[in-house]
Amino acid sequence: MKHMRKGSITIFLALILGLMVTLLGAGLYSVRMQAARSQILNATDIGLFSLFSEFDRTLLDEYDLFALDASGGGSGPDLATLYDEFNSYFLPILAQNSQHLTLLSGGLNGYTLLTDDGGEALYRQVTQYMLQTIGAQGISAVRDRLSGHQESTAAAEISGQRLENEGTMGTYDREIQDAADLSEARARELREQNQGSDGSGTDLGSSSQGWDVSHDQQVENPIPVIQRIRQMGILGLVIPASRGISGESVNRSELPSGRALAHGYGLGPGKQGLSIPFSEILFIQYIMNKLGNYRRPAASGLRYQVEYIIGGRTTDRDNLEKVATRLLLIREGVNAAALAADSDKMLQVRLLASAIAGGFLVPPATPAIEAALVMSWAFAESVLDVRELFDGGRVPLIKDPASWQLTLENLPRLLDRLDVDRKNNDRGMAYQDYLQVLLMARTKNQLKAGTLDMLEQTLRARPGWETFRLDECVVAAGVCVSVRANGPKAYMCERSFYY
Repeated sequence: MKHMRKGSITIFLALILGLMVTLLGAGLYSVRMQAARSQILNATDIGLFSLFSEFDRTLLDEYDLFALDASGGGSGPDLATLYDEFNSYFLPILAQNSQHLTLLSGGLNGYTLLTDDGGEALYRQVTQYMLQTIGAQGISAVRDRLSGHQESTAAAEISGQRLENEGTMGTYDREIQDAADLSEARARELREQNQGSDGSGTDLGSSSQGWDVSHDQQVENPIPVIQRIRQMGILGLVIPASRGISGESVNRSELPSGRALAHGYGLGPGKQGLSIPFSEILFIQYIMNKLGNYRRPAASGLRYQVEYIIGGRTTDRDNLEKVATRLLLIREGVNAAALAADSDKMLQVRLLASAIAGGFLVPPATPAIEAALVMSWAFAESVLDVRELFDGGRVPLIKDPASWQLTLENLPRLLDRLDVDRKNNDRGMAYQDYLQVLLMARTKNQLKAGTLDMLEQTLRARPGWETFRLDECVVAAGVCVSVRANGPKAYMCERSFYY
């Protein structure tokens, strides 16, 4: 009986030991496979991180943008080369330690380009960078300042446009022409009467010219002078001759906004989908910091890049003219309102209008002449304002009598006073301030498209960068690999990376 008891215990222990060995083997296998899965995952992450560490240094150093240049010779990113580069990092990690890991298949399952969705990846990177640079409090202060300026300038531009469209000068011309016609008719009547009475035929026709008060010794009519000046090119009036104007141009078909772009696929928004408060103001600050303008021209390509985003033309001159025209309209609206609120200046206008109307013998035309004088004075003052802005000075958004520059007496001599009467106001707005306000009137898509155009054309002007394209710059990618681990078992791993 005693020997039977020892035999039963031995069999029981053998059964328990077999079970324990089986469990231990299963546990070791599970650990080994888990280690294989971890190694595959780590190798994939390291491969992606290493791949995207090859970001373009020029884009980062000059524009604070992360992007991987995957040039494909102008036909889109070279995905095969991109995946091969990933494998060059992925496979060595896969081959480490005693795991038997074999890559069965793999490839990119998605990627995002800097130009996708109209440049949304660019927009997100820029706004994140600017938020970190300026901070929440700084951007709040910028927003408050720009919003106030935007409302005032938008209203002023509408007012200036309305002033131009009211036909004030046309009404004035008709009134003066009617007066001249009446004067000529009276002179003709006098000639006929004189010829009928004594036949002397005295020619009094020239007396009608005497009603043109621009020749009057007592009153000088500035309106015809301003009418002639208004026909001149605006850039000749507001750009100081010493600075000159860039003659650079660009072919729109070579820009991202003018050609068919390559597109990414397969990836969701990821980090690019983050929402950032006041993002458009942040983007505008980036534009002002990184792109050239008239006061701080770019070194290559179009020199006035901010003006390009505002004007959308293909030459620096045309974009500058577009901006100058808008600035002149803004200043006209502001200055016309300032004139209307200044009782002393309006008294001067009324007195001169009455004198001009009296010279033409058409007192009913006084209101039309008065309106033309106000418009002429506001225009002339605005020319001085815009010229001061282009010369680097500051101009107050709202004028008061102390900041007014041109007197009514000097109005006919505007061309001689362009650099004599204008003055800088340290508390006013600079040219760059007005550019920011004009940028705020552009849509988000227009801001993105213009910035993409200017970034690419600047970089392509560099030696060796002639074929560079922003739609070959990858900012996110995903990979999918299938790996056999320690025998027949295969694992599939999908990972993605976003700048």
